[in-house]
Amino acid sequence: MSSEIRALEPKQLWNKFADLNAVPRPSKKEERVIQFMKDFGNNLGLETIEDEVGNVIIRKPASKGMEDRKAIVMQSHLDMVHQKNNDTVFNFDEQGIDMHIEGDWVKAKGTTLGADNGLGVATIMAILESDTIAHPTLEALFTIDEETGMTGAKGLKGGLLHGEILLNLDTEEDDEIGVGCAGGVDVTATRDYKEEETPEFKIGYTITVKGLQGGHSGMQIHEGLGNANKLMNRLLFDGFENFGLRISEIDGGSLRNAIPRESNAIVAIDAVHEAAFEAEMVENAELLKFEFKTMEPDLEIVVSKTETPEKIMDLGVQEGLTRALYAAHNGVYRMSPDIEGLVETSNNIARVIVKDGHIKIGCLTRSSVESTKLDLANTLRATFELTGCEVELSGDYPGWAPNMDSDILKVMVPIYERLNNGEKPHVAACHAGLECGILGTNYPDMDMISFGPNIKGAHSPDERAQISSAQKYWEFVLEILKNIPKA
Repeated sequence: MSSEIRALEPKQLWNKFADLNAVPRPSKKEERVIQFMKDFGNNLGLETIEDEVGNVIIRKPASKGMEDRKAIVMQSHLDMVHQKNNDTVFNFDEQGIDMHIEGDWVKAKGTTLGADNGLGVATIMAILESDTIAHPTLEALFTIDEETGMTGAKGLKGGLLHGEILLNLDTEEDDEIGVGCAGGVDVTATRDYKEEETPEFKIGYTITVKGLQGGHSGMQIHEGLGNANKLMNRLLFDGFENFGLRISEIDGGSLRNAIPRESNAIVAIDAVHEAAFEAEMVENAELLKFEFKTMEPDLEIVVSKTETPEKIMDLGVQEGLTRALYAAHNGVYRMSPDIEGLVETSNNIARVIVKDGHIKIGCLTRSSVESTKLDLANTLRATFELTGCEVELSGDYPGWAPNMDSDILKVMVPIYERLNNGEKPHVAACHAGLECGILGTNYPDMDMISFGPNIKGAHSPDERAQISSAQKYWEFVLEILKNIPKA
């Protein structure tokens, strides 16, 4: 219930988050949230503009006595990742998020929460609305489509913003101050194939991989989580040689930036191998569940008889597909040699669709080093081209190079230490794609930093925001605003 969320402290933050989460805001469909934000700014009597691509900018003059400080930009993105559990009935295009409290956490009921990046948006809204929070001249930048292409950041023209410091509120660990991030590129492999009539001696089965945690394909790519597309391929691999297995359909994963949680396949096997096929599937399922017992305790593999499919894919294409998916790299490709513990380069095999004579495989390749990003993208390209696919590289966006000499970083570190009994923050680059790198192309002199409250399980239905961390983060925000250096 939003009423219990609104009672949380700090009320300014949680009330704005509840307001925002009542507005449907899927990536690529942000019309309603754009209008919501414009109405919000106009109702406050503040200068409010929408740029050519749909970003919203709201300007607020400095508080009394803060006029001599550097002007700042506070930035968050309006869209959210839409993921739900298979058994959850929910229409993201029409419904607001249904939130509840579990202990120290705010969660949604069977869906993503939208704390990524809704808590950042709510923070900025609360500051814009307040007449008691001290701050310098403020430009609030609300970008669109961060989660599926960063087209808002890419489309923001130079000269619109006048702030000297940018505070990006899209980091998900409250002890971290972000000074860099990975860039990314979409790798998409496609090909058509000839469908064949299924022979009469075959019988149909559905194979389902489910119960995986999923999660953020950047921030969690190193955790060893199961990828439903890779697990499904292991179940299908060599199926023809053993059982005459032929693939009719595969539908695995969803968004490129989410580690795939589920995959479903419809196959046909030789009826004579029915008992052997079922026995091997049980054995393989147990092996995979044992292999992933620590990271994926809820993994389920369900194999059940179904109506024999009318069509199956060409055998040669099937063999090439399963081998290409086996060979295609998924997970960490290279750790940074310069920053301890940082994933430099990775890939997520996010989406596999096989249906009606068409194959489509979608990957998101990330790296903080442009040359290594291209190297991995070309590795995937070569793998899929060898099996007859056409491969497109698209949606390329740059990383954000760390600036350890940042002036705002020098302000924030001692504030964090003072507020947290001398504890030092973790100053780091992250393997997620933040908009700072893109924004920096048109605003190269802007001093940028990223921070935020604890958010776990982003991009999955297990997404949750920590209440106590939001309180810690809010206090940090207020102190930063008080201490922006003079111009």
